[in-house]
Amino acid sequence: MEKEKILIVDDEEHIGKQMKWALSHEYETFLARNTNETIRILNKEHPSLITLDLGLPPNPRDAATGLKLLEQITEFDRTIKVIVITGNEEKQNALEAIGIGAYDYYYKPVDVDEIRLILRRALHIQKLERENRELHGMLEKEERFGEIIGTEPKMQAIFSSMRKVATTDVTVLITGESGTGKEMIAREIHRNSHRYEKPLSVINCGAIPENLLESELFGHEKGAFTGAHVRRKGKFELAHGGTLFLDEVGELNLSLQVKLLRFLQEHVIERIGGREMIHVDVRIITATNKDLKKAIKDGTFRDDLYHRLAVVTLHLPPLRDRKKDILILYKIFLSRYAEQYKKHFKGVTKSTLSSILKYEWPGNIRELQNRIKRAVIMSDNERITASDLELDHLISKDIGDNALIEDKKTLQHAREEAEKEIIQKMLIGNNYNITKTAGDLGISRPTLHKLINRYNIGNYSGG
Repeated sequence: MEKEKILIVDDEEHIGKQMKWALSHEYETFLARNTNETIRILNKEHPSLITLDLGLPPNPRDAATGLKLLEQITEFDRTIKVIVITGNEEKQNALEAIGIGAYDYYYKPVDVDEIRLILRRALHIQKLERENRELHGMLEKEERFGEIIGTEPKMQAIFSSMRKVATTDVTVLITGESGTGKEMIAREIHRNSHRYEKPLSVINCGAIPENLLESELFGHEKGAFTGAHVRRKGKFELAHGGTLFLDEVGELNLSLQVKLLRFLQEHVIERIGGREMIHVDVRIITATNKDLKKAIKDGTFRDDLYHRLAVVTLHLPPLRDRKKDILILYKIFLSRYAEQYKKHFKGVTKSTLSSILKYEWPGNIRELQNRIKRAVIMSDNERITASDLELDHLISKDIGDNALIEDKKTLQHAREEAEKEIIQKMLIGNNYNITKTAGDLGISRPTLHKLINRYNIGNYSGG
């Protein structure tokens, strides 16, 4: 690893050489005895740190030359951390130096161990500032669309398509695994459309019982069915003038698919129990994690509806295929939740970063966000670890901080495997009788059901 560069500016040669000798094992050190040498080294070496004695030629007893040089350094690069060296009787000079842009000041005589600590702290602050600038720099290069982050070419292509479709009223079908951010895409398209001042109405077609979904979408008249005490508008009418986002559209039954198709063709709806055709001005955006083309072959999704919905299709890649974005999203979520829960972390270990990149993230962005949120709340460590993220099974504790192995099992994993094996044997021995197996294991029936679901143990029946 390359050493950070430090420039020691002092007109007394023996002091400069002593500091260089003391710091050279940690830093690549350079010496300057006056303004000209300092400027030359600045331009050539671009040091991260500078210790600056204000008493420089032509008048070492006056701080004017040193303060002027400090101004030149800050104009050259404000990110350089300058520690001013001054006498006890020159406190005013030290305060003036801080006002100009010095990071800190230190009173003579110099204690190298104390200076070393100040330099380490300054370098740590500088690295945090550098990471923050780099992160903001990435986000300012059109590598995001609203709140959506995407540095990978696939995401850049999606952003380009979003900009084009946002200004139109064409239907958009967003596909991708659960947790990839399909609803965020829909929200950004709406926010960048001419309908942005009107409502965005969202409904998850897979989260509402089938017998209630029609009423949720199209509304109902008073007395249309038991419990319909008043007329009620559905999501279509509530989104009038705006956008209706149908998440998990692949879960619609065939009768509701017909009604949706009719709306797309005629822009009218009919409430349950009603006879009036109601004209609604709504843009439709849909999303699914299903393969709708396969559903068409299986007879569970209408071919004509698919072509109406998929005028433009945006396919979101899974997080595991967005390696560059994973670390950016990690930093964003960590910063957000650390601030929210009043926690402070120094950073993350290299092994943790490796495990984050190695993990497949089956739950995608939603899983990453939730793991980080839980880690921030629960962690008592100075740095977020793989264990905090429950990714420690990807790391070898024995062979170093950076080493990853494929097959090494942690103690937790070994326990889970043993527990699964015992439950399976007990179930088989008891002919998959849940009550008897729970009794033999000394646990409750609900606990056994949870363990069966966790370990994906099939072929059992309640009893």
